[in-house]
Amino acid sequence: MNPIEAIKGNWRVLLLVLFVGFATVALFVPGGIMADDGLAADSVESGPTNLEFGLSLDGGTRIRVPVTGMTAENIAPGITEDNRISQQEQQRIDEIESTLYQELGLETGNASVDVQEDGTVTAEVFTDNVSEAEFAAALQAADVDTSEDDIRSGVTQKTRDQMIKTIQTKINAAGLSGGTVYEASTVNGEHYIVVEVPNMGADELRDLLSERGVVEVVAYHPNESGNQTNTTVLTGEDIATVDPPEQPERGTGYVVPVQVNDQAAPQFQQQMNDLGFTGEGVGRCNLRGDSETISFDHEGQQYCLLTVVDGEVVDAHSMGQTLADPMRSGEWAEDPTFQMGAQSQQDAQSLSVNLRAGSLRAPLDFEDSQIYSIDASHAEQFKQYSLLIGLLSVITVSGVVYTRYTDTRVALPMILTAMAEVVILLGFAAVIRMPLDLSHVAGFIAVVGTGVDDLVIIADEVMDEGDVSSVRVFQSRFRKAFWVIGGAAATTVVALSPLAVLSLGDLRGFAIITILGVFIGVLITRPAYGDILRRLLTDR
Repeated sequence: MNPIEAIKGNWRVLLLVLFVGFATVALFVPGGIMADDGLAADSVESGPTNLEFGLSLDGGTRIRVPVTGMTAENIAPGITEDNRISQQEQQRIDEIESTLYQELGLETGNASVDVQEDGTVTAEVFTDNVSEAEFAAALQAADVDTSEDDIRSGVTQKTRDQMIKTIQTKINAAGLSGGTVYEASTVNGEHYIVVEVPNMGADELRDLLSERGVVEVVAYHPNESGNQTNTTVLTGEDIATVDPPEQPERGTGYVVPVQVNDQAAPQFQQQMNDLGFTGEGVGRCNLRGDSETISFDHEGQQYCLLTVVDGEVVDAHSMGQTLADPMRSGEWAEDPTFQMGAQSQQDAQSLSVNLRAGSLRAPLDFEDSQIYSIDASHAEQFKQYSLLIGLLSVITVSGVVYTRYTDTRVALPMILTAMAEVVILLGFAAVIRMPLDLSHVAGFIAVVGTGVDDLVIIADEVMDEGDVSSVRVFQSRFRKAFWVIGGAAATTVVALSPLAVLSLGDLRGFAIITILGVFIGVLITRPAYGDILRRLLTDR
């Protein structure tokens, strides 16, 4: 047989070998087939493989928490012309939002009037200090025809999507590798945000998520009458890039170097000039405090740039001459970089994370949260027990198979093929960086069991009716067995699909691994085992 004919006759086996090789590289070669080399390197440092582990096998915390807020939908005519908002429509939206803040006395970031993906205009209030009646009354004050019955609890899908993206960015910016954020829903329409972070305690994760991360730079300066007043001159949305926190060359505390985006830089520069910060205000900030508070008990006029996070002043800095000169000349806007201050390293790190991730659109309601946490030492035990159980299942299945057939030509390929299926699954998990949990381990064990069952069906069907030396006879019997296997696989996929789609916690991981194992088995390993048996049992 020439090489081309050999490849044509055994392409299924070669495909199996190719997938096993691919999986081996993904599992054991540092950064071998990873989407992000940095993440791959982090994974390798934690063990000999590129696998990532979830809470049950690595320790950490999972928190399931709803979003605080109320929503009034369809409060203004929909945007129908190519989803473009006219200037008049935008002015109306801004007017409604401004009225909400005035009528309800809300802090920055606690209300939003926005256009949804379907073109409708929706108003949201992100606080539990406002009743539905007060919300409706504030909308009526903005000439919106609505009532208390039109207000519903919860926020929009757009808000939840933005929060999930922000939390994921915040977790990544905090250096928490392997953390995941997703949405879960109940049958009665309640929506939750689920955050899973390995190697983090419940209190620490809750503290991280409880920060809205609304960052502002506030100018504290004298007004025309000589009294001190506050003017917000920058927000977190005006920051383009953020560098890691560092200690300044002179002075105490920490600074976070930032670059203002091109749209906000000219206005910020102009405000600093107009408010006097680049003239008489240079170096005139004497506000001091401990590591937690800034004291505003002072004499004389102050020109301070306050770093404010979630309404709390974390530091106060004066305008330096090196920053004032280019602002006064107008050159600073061409390279708009400066430093935001923080008194402690923890505040600086939190400020850096909040600037990178952006602020949470709404707060999370921790009073209605569900928290699951596991200690790292217990997780390590679970990992060892999972490996032991996996080895025992392989040994047990191998013993049963050999006892049944007592023919290494049938039993050995069967065992190796089943193991190849698990290796391919593990390689796939490494490639997509799926955090493996106890539910996934159960899925792997189920894959081994169902896989060997299918291979037994193939072997029994092929060998049950006596002599199988003819290739034609073998192929006929194999096709008959494969139809049985295909029907069983389809039934398994249909039965487990709801578990894989619905938000049912650990059951979802079990279903996903089992379904993937079924597809790998039907498309790759079962046909390859058939080719192996054909070569071993028939006259070639």
